[in-house]
Amino acid sequence: MSNTKSQLAITEEEAHQNPLLAMAVTPDSELKKYLVEYVGTKLDQEEVTVNMIAETLAADFPEFAFAFAEENFLRGYQTGLDDALGIHTETTAKTTSEAT
Repeated sequence: MSNTKSQLAITEEEAHQNPLLAMAVTPDSELKKYLVEYVGTKLDQEEVTVNMIAETLAADFPEFAFAFAEENFLRGYQTGLDDALGIHTETTAKTTSEAT
């Protein structure tokens, strides 16, 4: 046996969970107060989490949720393209400098 630390294995579901979604929302602005009251009443819950608000917005106002999701997807896609271009440029510059 080796003396290395064992690695903790997590499930795929655990890897995709965002702990911020489980946070209770503190109604410290008018909008948050309204959302917490609306979602709490709709779901009959005293403590409302970020996930509850997101799920309720997706169900009751899908256009808003889709707009956010689309923008997030496009920004992520653009970042991926920028990263790929950067790797390609670095590799080409390195190869060119090694050839000369």
